[in-house]
Amino acid sequence: MPRPDPFRLFRFVVEIDGIEAGGFQTVGGIERQTKIEPYREGGINAYERQLVVGTTYPALVLKRGLADVSLWDWHQDVIAGVIRRRTVSVVLLDDSGDEVWRWICAGAYPAKWTGAELDAMSAAVATESIELVHHGITRQ
Repeated sequence: MPRPDPFRLFRFVVEIDGIEAGGFQTVGGIERQTKIEPYREGGINAYERQLVVGTTYPALVLKRGLADVSLWDWHQDVIAGVIRRRTVSVVLLDDSGDEVWRWICAGAYPAKWTGAELDAMSAAVATESIELVHHGITRQ
């Protein structure tokens, strides 16, 4: 049986509440880490038991070209005390454009918005990034 090729990084879409949210350059923070606490049990000296304490999920970081104010406005609502939690999905596509992985971050809202670093000597595209805190990542 031939070994399948790994999926490519550049074929993905981001959806917010089920609606494609435009083209993003990068998505970071698709991660989870289970915290472990070592425990020395009396009478067992050869090793420590490892107890699961909990799982943490870092912020999802989305970066794209600065084109509209939708992410700014969403973060502005948070600053004003209006928390609009949304479901954010990152969808990985295969070479033919079919969905192969979907990471779902439920209860997401912006904790940080970063604008472009302006440079008069550069012809690069102005970008924005937003960090979304959420309730955890699941896969569909």
